[in-house]
Amino acid sequence: STVHPASPPLLCTREDKDLAVSPLRIVAESEHSFEKHIQGILQRSSANPLHLKLQKSQSLRSADKDAAPPPEECLQLLSRATQVFREEYILKQDLAKEEIQQRVKLLWGQKKKQLEDLNYCREERKSLREMAERLADKYEEAKEKQEDIMNRMKKVLRSFHSQLPVLSDTEKDMKKELQTIHDQLQHLSNAIRQVKMKKEYQQKQMEKGRSPRKPSISLSAYQSKCIQAVLREEGEHIREMVKQINDIRSHVNF
Repeated sequence: STVHPASPPLLCTREDKDLAVSPLRIVAESEHSFEKHIQGILQRSSANPLHLKLQKSQSLRSADKDAAPPPEECLQLLSRATQVFREEYILKQDLAKEEIQQRVKLLWGQKKKQLEDLNYCREERKSLREMAERLADKYEEAKEKQEDIMNRMKKVLRSFHSQLPVLSDTEKDMKKELQTIHDQLQHLSNAIRQVKMKKEYQQKQMEKGRSPRKPSISLSAYQSKCIQAVLREEGEHIREMVKQINDIRSHVNF
């Protein structure tokens, strides 16, 4: 029997590390297109012996019209034609059919995967649309609350400004007078403090004069009387100033 060259390998049996990534990409990036691949599978490497015999018979018929091939040659020709038909037609068509079925199966798988992805994208789009609507509602609600708060703040500020006192001319004069009284009180307080310091100093001096440790200093009855009179006068002056201060404070508080 004649040895024929091996048929082209099936695309579905090709080993590739990236097969799990994208089978369609492998097919698309192959050296030949799928159509050329099928044509390569169906391509015949041997001619039909019946066709060759027919051509030979036509050439011999012109020389000898009554000549007929022997039965052995016819049997051998039939056997050879059957083998060529099986190898060059049936087997290759089966290989092409298997390749086409694998291709269809692969395409159906890809179609199913794409439909699943499409459904997933639709669900995601629906979810995103619903989320966008909820966010829009929350934004509008927050915007309304913010506007309400701003309006309330403006109302409070207007109310606050409307309640601020506006001084009349008389009230302004009274304010100046109160400020003057306050300054006078400060002045009187300083004067009282100075008088008290002076009184304390004089009392210390008098105690020193009465101390037996210093007998060299002696006061006459007249001098003692004058000092006591001065102290009484200063005391009266202090009491009068304290009374004035209290009266002024009462007037201010009123």
